[in-house]
Amino acid sequence: MSHTLLIIEDDASLNQMLQLHFEDAGYRVEGVKSCTGGLGLLRKSAFDLILLDQQLPDGTGLELLRQLCSEDPGQAIVMMTGQHDLELAIQAIKEGAADFIHKPIKIDQLQIVVDRVLENRRLSREVEALQPDPLDRVEQRGLIGRSEAMLQVSKEIALCATSNANVLIGGESGTGKEVVARLIHTHSGRSGPFVAVNCAAIVDTLLESELFGHEKGAFTGAVGRKPGKFELAQDGTLFLDEIGELAPQLQAKLLRAIQEQVFERVGGTQQITTNARIIAATHRDLFAEAAAGRFREDLAYRLKVVSIQLPPLRERREDIPLLAKALMERIAHKIHKPVLQITDQALAKLQSHDWPGNVRELENLLTQALVQARANVLTPDLLPFRESSAPPPPDPPTEADTLPVLRTLDQLEAEHIQRVLNHTGGHKGKSCDILGISRPALDRKIKKYELTLP
Repeated sequence: MSHTLLIIEDDASLNQMLQLHFEDAGYRVEGVKSCTGGLGLLRKSAFDLILLDQQLPDGTGLELLRQLCSEDPGQAIVMMTGQHDLELAIQAIKEGAADFIHKPIKIDQLQIVVDRVLENRRLSREVEALQPDPLDRVEQRGLIGRSEAMLQVSKEIALCATSNANVLIGGESGTGKEVVARLIHTHSGRSGPFVAVNCAAIVDTLLESELFGHEKGAFTGAVGRKPGKFELAQDGTLFLDEIGELAPQLQAKLLRAIQEQVFERVGGTQQITTNARIIAATHRDLFAEAAAGRFREDLAYRLKVVSIQLPPLRERREDIPLLAKALMERIAHKIHKPVLQITDQALAKLQSHDWPGNVRELENLLTQALVQARANVLTPDLLPFRESSAPPPPDPPTEADTLPVLRTLDQLEAEHIQRVLNHTGGHKGKSCDILGISRPALDRKIKKYELTLP
């Protein structure tokens, strides 16, 4: 099925040239020269993508962009402008533009942008397929939920799944990092297997052999050749769980295997090629670990080509009812018991808990409850924990506490920018959005105040 494209551009020759190019490429194209004309067509028909000029005779493209995105946040719009204004580009992206291109238009470059935007739109529409029905077969049990945080995670999975980029999944223990890794692999189209290694569960002396394999006689007990996980994951995905626990002596060898895509078995000299895609997971901040000298920074960058951060369960409490019901269905099947109903009081009790163990803790608690249940209803008395109580009131301030601490404006600005950088995990684009400044301005302030990126 051909894509539909709307061009809103008041330069008649450019408008016609774009129409001819995209019609030749198989698109169904409409062209208008004003905001009013564009709105008129959009009231009658839907378009897969809009090419929108900034300077129009009856308004600006930015104003029209703002209106269109408020009416349809999913509309794909590429802004075009003759102004080389970084602030305008940033504002357009913030207002909802999918991309931004400067004039004079290079048609090959524009085609690449259009192809990418349309592909991202297609992938975004597949998010629903990645998000299971609450009582679906629970293959994605750690991702069940309709919270904004989990919808964002699903979108990130959809966008990165079909690429070959390495992925680093962050989050507290029990949030479902391996579930996300398996989903990425499932939707990657790779023909090879999903192979998992828990770097924290294997002693350092054996982990090198586990990862890279060994030759016969390489060490005591090596009675034959053994392929490692890198070999087993050929054409597939190698999942390195708890990568932050990897011993320093293995980090260099792992870096080479990822960077050069070659390795040797322990005790061997033959170079073996690997094409396994690497997905790593950790509850640690690898760059903070690198700053402390416990992790190689170059390895952290190699692993974190794409980053997905999973929220703790306490930050998405609205998902707990759906998640609990889906887990109960899976657990009931596993222990050969009928699926129980859960009372509103029991659900309220689950939502009141802080879940330091996250989804894993919830699953364990529900398993215990279902095993002990004697009726067909799960009630609050089967949930053996107390609701989280309100934190104790702070101690009354002392005289010293009430004395104002006066700082210079530079000190306050530096502290605020550092807090924002910490909040975004060092993401400069997001930091610029929060601070309301341009990327060059942020770079100057980072240098001026000698700030650190997480």
